Amino acid sequence: MPEAPTSAQDAALKKRVLRYGVLLLFVAVALGIWGEVSRVLARSALGRQTAEAAVPTVVTVTPTRSNLGDSLVLPGTVTAFIEAPIYARTSGYLKAWYTDIGTRVVKGQLLAEIETPEIDQQLSQAQADLATARANEALAQSTNIRWKGLLATDSVSKQDADEKAGDAAAKKAAADSAAANVARLRELESFKHVLAPFNGVVTARNTDVGALINAGQSAGSELFHVAESDKLRIYVQVPEAYAAAIKTGVDAELSFTERPGKTYSARIVRTAEALDPNVRSLQVELALDNSTHEILPGAYTEVRFKLSTDRQTLRLPANTILFRSAGLQVATLDADRHVKLKSIVQGRDFGTVIEVLSGLEPNDVVVLNPPDSIVDGELMRIAPASAS
Repeated sequence: MPEAPTSAQDAALKKRVLRYGVLLLFVAVALGIWGEVSRVLARSALGRQTAEAAVPTVVTVTPTRSNLGDSLVLPGTVTAFIEAPIYARTSGYLKAWYTDIGTRVVKGQLLAEIETPEIDQQLSQAQADLATARANEALAQSTNIRWKGLLATDSVSKQDADEKAGDAAAKKAAADSAAANVARLRELESFKHVLAPFNGVVTARNTDVGALINAGQSAGSELFHVAESDKLRIYVQVPEAYAAAIKTGVDAELSFTERPGKTYSARIVRTAEALDPNVRSLQVELALDNSTHEILPGAYTEVRFKLSTDRQTLRLPANTILFRSAGLQVATLDADRHVKLKSIVQGRDFGTVIEVLSGLEPNDVVVLNPPDSIVDGELMRIAPASAS
């Protein structure tokens, strides 16, 4: 009787052991499956990470709209419409001056007088030489006439008559030469009076009474400087990038630091029609009415051009351009981030930015600093906005 309970206990123990063993086996199988799945998932994730790491990350930009109606502000130099240094045409000593700086003069007005004693003596001598030459000419001519009459009656030989005719012609030539010399010296005499060549204002006087005057243009020999400032010329150097848009007739506005808040209208009257090869710029001349004499020649001004608005264009950073055998190209991205190369036509070059005339749409996404190896269809990753 006592053995029955032991057998029941053994049977219960065996059931518990079997239950735990099955549970442990299930746990081991589950751990094994979980480990294998983890390894597969890890390999898959590593593969995805490797594939994603192989996709280049790029920064993108979109074109900015612009048009040729941009305002262009450049420095300009104001000069008088006409200005000229006044030099002496004869030598001597300054007798008197009649105009000082700031004096408004009219064409032909006397500015100064020069004493020319040497020229006066030379003129007197030339006049005496002319009188002698005229007397010799008159004697030679009367002799020639008489000998022609004698030749008609065969009283003298033809050779002698020809000699008298030649002597008369020589005397006439000598008289004409003496007359020309007198006229030349009279012209020099007239240069004793220094006259204003045009209407204007005297902007400089560089001589005084008693100063030695040397004829001709040389350093330090300028007597006066006269400028006509009723109209002004403004010269501007336009960079090559804008040269094509600068045409005769384009309006501009001038502003001066000494007259804040006030602008003056001017217009382009001519251009050099050629670029200066040293600085690659186009010289432009504008005309400004200055009848009120508000603006002084020699002033500095800011010139604002309003360029033509004929067509709109796009602008891109210069470091988006690819230089290929097919020409200039840019790399754009489609909606799936695949590369599409586009050929463009470049307009003006502003250094860090270029103008694109055609080949690009305003909504295109353009790759910044594209690698030289970039090709059509290549997948790209776009960097976050903070990175760009």
